Amino acid sequence: MSLRAFKCGANVITLTKNGKKLGMTCAWSTMLDYDKVGMLLGSQSITGKNIEINDLVGVSSLSKNQKDIALLFGDNHSDTYNKFAKVEYLVKNNAILIQGAKVQMICKVKQILHLFEKSSDVFLVLDVIESSSDTSKEFLSLDDVFPEK
Repeated sequence: MSLRAFKCGANVITLTKNGKKLGMTCAWSTMLDYDKVGMLLGSQSITGKNIEINDLVGVSSLSKNQKDIALLFGDNHSDTYNKFAKVEYLVKNNAILIQGAKVQMICKVKQILHLFEKSSDVFLVLDVIESSSDTSKEFLSLDDVFPEK
C-alpha cells in the first residue's frame, strides 16, 4: 500500500559533526510556523542519531531537477558512503546547503521528540535562522522521485 493522500517534498537535512559530513533525504517535513520546521527522522538514520539540541543544520528543499540527489541521500548511510562527493554544496556554520535547491535554510535544532514508545524515530523541531528561495525553480515532489506504478 502506498500513501498518496498528499504530495510530500523531497528535503535533504545535512550537517557537519565531529569533522564528518552527514545528510539524509527526509520526506516527512512540514512548516510549523513562519520560522519553524518539523522533520521526522527514521530510526535507521545515521544523520538523525548524530543530531543534538542546538546543532545548526542545513535543510535543502530540492528542486524538480534534483531527483538524483534525493535518491543519493535517501539510499545510502553517511557513515559508509560519501554522499557529498558528487554534489555541489556550501558549508555555513556547520550547516551544509545543497546548491541548486529550490529553498535553502539554516536551522537550529530546538527540540528532539521521541514520538513512539517502541521506536527510535525522532521528530525534530527546527528554528529557521536564515533562508533563501529560488522562485524560478519548482519543488521536487516524492511523486516525482517514486512515481506510482
